[in-house]
Amino acid sequence: MSRRTRQVGEFLREELTDIVRREMRDPRLGFWSLTRVDVTPDLRSARVYVSVLGTDQERAETLAAMRSAAAFIRHHLKPRLRMRHIPDLEFRDDRSMEHAEEIARTLRTLNVTAAPAPAPDQG
Repeated sequence: MSRRTRQVGEFLREELTDIVRREMRDPRLGFWSLTRVDVTPDLRSARVYVSVLGTDQERAETLAAMRSAAAFIRHHLKPRLRMRHIPDLEFRDDRSMEHAEEIARTLRTLNVTAAPAPAPDQG
């Protein structure tokens, strides 16, 4: 990934977060966060990774709301970008935070069960 695509991805993440928070009024939106945006080298499409806190149904509803509003979001994105083409947006579920929490929970469990026994008295 080039420096330019990383910069565009980060700028898109900030602008998309602002647009979804301020402009979208969809009741299906749950507690979400845009974790990263990967932009293709030609800057014509972007994968937007969305982390949703909640049940699988809440996750699916939030992603459906964002996917159905992609054209609306692109329309609001156009005046904010100084680019010839506004990238097509593809919203994807990002479960990396959930996975990290599961690993941390497992490590805590292993740490508790593998705690060293106290050393015998060597008096």
